[in-house]
Amino acid sequence: MVPKTTELNERDLVNDLLATEKYMTGAYSTALNEASCENLYTDIATIFKETQDCQRNLYNMMFKNGWYALEQADQQKMQQSYTQFDGYKNQLPYGG
Repeated sequence: MVPKTTELNERDLVNDLLATEKYMTGAYSTALNEASCENLYTDIATIFKETQDCQRNLYNMMFKNGWYALEQADQQKMQQSYTQFDGYKNQLPYGG
């Protein structure tokens, strides 16, 4: 049970950590794309993986505690999306 107060609670803190880890993985991804030195690239890739794993662990903790809920996907909407995006690959220059 999460208390409803104006003070930060455990869920708020973990949610903040999760948002920070998501931001950091995005920044590391950009750094990986722009790294020209192989040694630097390797170091950033290692840090990126550690950060991504931390983000995933925080997500799993939030999900386990009921703090991060997901809706079940509607099968018809899933099929429509698949059909739509499957059609896009025919528009690619290499022919899908």
